[in-house]
Amino acid sequence: MRRAWSYIIVLSVGGIGATGFYVARQSGPAPLQDGRRIIHAQRRIMGSMVNATGTIRLRVGSEVRVGSQLSGIVKTLNVTVGSRVKAGDVIAEIDDRPIQARLADTEAQIDLDRASAERARVNFERAQKLASQSLIPAQQAEDLRLALEEARARYEKSLRDRDLVEVDLGYVEIRAPISGTIASVSTQRGETVAASFAAPTFVTIIGAHALELVGMVDETDIAHVQRGNPVTFTVDAYPAHDFLGIVESIAPKATIVSGVVNYEVTIRIGKDEELLKPDMTANLSVETAQHEALTLPSSAIQRDGEQTFVYLAGKGAPDRRAVVTGNKEEGVIEIKKGISEADNVLLREDRKTEAARPAS
Repeated sequence: MRRAWSYIIVLSVGGIGATGFYVARQSGPAPLQDGRRIIHAQRRIMGSMVNATGTIRLRVGSEVRVGSQLSGIVKTLNVTVGSRVKAGDVIAEIDDRPIQARLADTEAQIDLDRASAERARVNFERAQKLASQSLIPAQQAEDLRLALEEARARYEKSLRDRDLVEVDLGYVEIRAPISGTIASVSTQRGETVAASFAAPTFVTIIGAHALELVGMVDETDIAHVQRGNPVTFTVDAYPAHDFLGIVESIAPKATIVSGVVNYEVTIRIGKDEELLKPDMTANLSVETAQHEALTLPSSAIQRDGEQTFVYLAGKGAPDRRAVVTGNKEEGVIEIKKGISEADNVLLREDRKTEAARPAS
């Protein structure tokens, strides 16, 4: 019985030790007695990537040039470059005094034509009565009927002329057709614009969410790219910032540059679009599939020129081990070659501590 209890105690202690070792492996960097911290490569599911370069550009239809339907003097200009506007906001106003004068003229003409039509009506009705009594020739009554129709037609034309002037009056205020940002202003207050042949451009508005990324994917990789694939990209202005996007469309026709066949892949940009500007160059990675990979945190990877390596903890000086890296995802990097899960990898901040340790 005593021997049986001894076996149970030994097995229990061994189980606790194994559990503690497993927890230490999974809970993060393990501190050594001298303060150094190590970590082990772990396996996880990562996406297969297609790498390419691209350019940020404006979507088709996202840039609107706003002009004037009327000729005249710019009375007010309410925007400058960089101003944000909403659809319907008044951008500028043309001096409306000539339009108001035309409107008054048409109103006066309407009054004259109304009076003429009324006079023609009275004359025709009188002629009808006289003609029915054979007091005037029938031809005279017919002429008066035609005169009434002409007077009524002139009156209707005057009403239409007034409507046309009122339409022009509505163009006095130049309003923003879309919400967005003013990209350029091509006129100033007090200038005279002429809209005889073409509407002069007052301002250019770039709409909200107007940018997209167009990547050039090599013909050897295009078969793996599909609509809806997630995309991660960086630009030179923000090299440490990862922007996100989704593949929106793939051009059916190739673009050949210097004999290299590429296909345009249009990518819809996710958040942080306001940081980007048209014509920026981007380096992008399209996630096309998933696979199991051996990974290390980015803080464990070192670079020296073109070589990528890690430091392994040892009794003496650190062991520099060259590695071949793959995809990067959520702060970890795929290790294709160079280490195994059993290797004790030093984190980057421990390199100085390890390098300063004298060899035993």
